[in-house]
Amino acid sequence: MRAIRPRTRPQSREHVVTIDTDSAPRIMFSGENFLLEDLPVGTRVIYPKRPLTGVANPQAAIRYALNHPENMEPLHALLAPGMKVTVAIDDISMPLPIMRAPDVRQLVLEIVCEMLADHGVDDVHLVIALALHRRMTDAEIKRMVGSKIWNQYWPDRLYNHDACDPDGMVVVGKTRHGELVELNRRAAESDLVIYVNLNFVPMNGGHKSMGVGLCGYESLKAHHTPKAIVDSNSYMNPPDSAIGHSMNRQGQVIEDAIKVFHIETVLNNRTFDGPLDFLMKNEDDFTESDRLKFSAMKWALDKLPFAARREIFMRTPAAYELIACYAGACEPVHDKTVTKSFEQYAVEIEGQADILITGIPYVSPYNVNSKALNPLLVQVMALGYYYHMYRRQPVLRDGGVLIITHPCSDKFDPVHHPSYIEFFNRLLPETRDSYVLEQKYQDEFAYNPSYVEMYRRGNAYHGAHPFYMWYWGQRGREKVSRVICVGADNATAPELMGWETADTLAEAIAMARTTMGRSAQITMLHHPPIVISDVM
Repeated sequence: MRAIRPRTRPQSREHVVTIDTDSAPRIMFSGENFLLEDLPVGTRVIYPKRPLTGVANPQAAIRYALNHPENMEPLHALLAPGMKVTVAIDDISMPLPIMRAPDVRQLVLEIVCEMLADHGVDDVHLVIALALHRRMTDAEIKRMVGSKIWNQYWPDRLYNHDACDPDGMVVVGKTRHGELVELNRRAAESDLVIYVNLNFVPMNGGHKSMGVGLCGYESLKAHHTPKAIVDSNSYMNPPDSAIGHSMNRQGQVIEDAIKVFHIETVLNNRTFDGPLDFLMKNEDDFTESDRLKFSAMKWALDKLPFAARREIFMRTPAAYELIACYAGACEPVHDKTVTKSFEQYAVEIEGQADILITGIPYVSPYNVNSKALNPLLVQVMALGYYYHMYRRQPVLRDGGVLIITHPCSDKFDPVHHPSYIEFFNRLLPETRDSYVLEQKYQDEFAYNPSYVEMYRRGNAYHGAHPFYMWYWGQRGREKVSRVICVGADNATAPELMGWETADTLAEAIAMARTTMGRSAQITMLHHPPIVISDVM
């Protein structure tokens, strides 16, 4: 491990790494609440970058992208009366939390649909590309697309993708690696597909949009596997992702068969503003007013019941702003998107850590508007997303200790996550081995008629989804020696996942040092907003 050069707390607004030279308090999420913890001297704290400035005129930026695409003709030149066009749209799994209205997808759709109408294109369907995610509710769709699009297209021409509809899916082909490529029939039979992407992290967008968003279960089986997870050095750095390579192969088969015009939008990381804008700061820069606001907020949250705290967080939208829009052919568009995304999120740091600390917030891509972040999703955030928030090499060295803060409550939303309940309580007590679970039980859950019906007619995640969530943490499980959960309100759920618990952060650090030594380098990832460590 490279030595960490000592630094004092930075004065420049552009610096994002702090080395604590005393026992300095830091804020971290713990579910629907905040913790204020003192970190040991010498702890490295990795802060997100300041938000990039949003474009001055989002509609103008979108129109410019449509008229000046990458490696394709302008969108208007692709349109003609009588065409059959399908517009696919990313679902609400991103951004987190939901963004303040108008959603950037609304802005894109209003411009695209106006252009379609101006060119006499009447056969237009708008499909929410949710793959095996839960169906969005009517209210969620209306908020995302806006009243104008909703009133014009819902319900017959604006609807959720159904990956389990036997008449609504077609096989497009196979990749050179034998990976099956299924696709939504409406999209496959269209003269043109326009994909509207909201890019929140570098792993989204590109060939994943069509290859995953509009696919079925058999297509996902090609790469949503424990082996593909383990072979992916980082989901957040596309060249190092085995999953990404498989998606690219599937996406290319689709691009060879169907004309697709990609529109990708990039947001900044302005998660908090207004009364909560102090949460975007380094705690060393807090004013007295900021400290009072934090104390008042924490006091109020501590007094509220769980359901009320969760409602407040879920209903408080983020002030994200559009920082870029690109359109045209898949790969050159996505290359620009990823570059812009890293410009906002990537923070250079020197050397790996022995102990990594991070708070787990109340929301993930898979529990938006759910009643809880269930333990399986806490695991996804810890060992899936946050462990993988890096380029080049992990922040946490192999054999290191991961410390998270979260209540890890044994709470599941029976409407959104019914198959999770059975997976967690029936399968994990039998085995935590992802490879065994994949071979022995995955198809059973995927084709369970009850879970299929709840996915198709209700608002439940597909029966196979909890397996993917468990696999998502497989590389982390294999690389991390211990996971210690601080503040868990029960011992059963963490223990079932192979984790240890501690009542306080100090206790967890002491436990970690028994493995890593007293001189262990400790790093804290200061989420949110998102930060991706560029480990040198």
